[in-house]
Amino acid sequence: MQAIRTTRQTGFTLVELVFVVAIVAVLAGVASSSVAAAIHAARGSNGLASFVASLTRARSSAANAGVEIVLCPSLDGAACAAGDHWENGWIAFAATHGGSERQPGDPILLRQEALPPKVHLVSTSGRTRIHFQPSGGSVGSNVTLTLCDGRGAAKASAYAMGNNGNLHSTTPNPTSVAEACSG
Repeated sequence: MQAIRTTRQTGFTLVELVFVVAIVAVLAGVASSSVAAAIHAARGSNGLASFVASLTRARSSAANAGVEIVLCPSLDGAACAAGDHWENGWIAFAATHGGSERQPGDPILLRQEALPPKVHLVSTSGRTRIHFQPSGGSVGSNVTLTLCDGRGAAKASAYAMGNNGNLHSTTPNPTSVAEACSG
């Protein structure tokens, strides 16, 4: 009697292959959205850190030099820009001639380049300049800064600075969030 040989084929069926590809695609989609959110959060955090460093430097420069320092949004790194959007960059200068606008001869203490794409920083409406007196305090009313990154309005944050120059986290105002996240 002769033995019957059966051969077994190995491999995947088309249905199994499609199922595996679908699972891999779903996992890749979840992972990529998580990575994108982390990148946006890091960019927003770095933008805020740059602004806080600028505030700190402007405040200490005012106290150390005994002169008023103005921090303002700037498009070109040389003059103050109109408006309350800071994402295009900002400057700080010693207001040796007084006033809120940089005059020829007013030394620039720092220049900040534009923030990364999808990172927006907006100050309180009407507060387009932050003045630090030689005492280190800020002139004018309190200012609130609203930060929005690529994650959208749900992840927006706000920070208030009192006249003493200290910055603290606060609840974002819906109107400010809408303006900051509209860009």
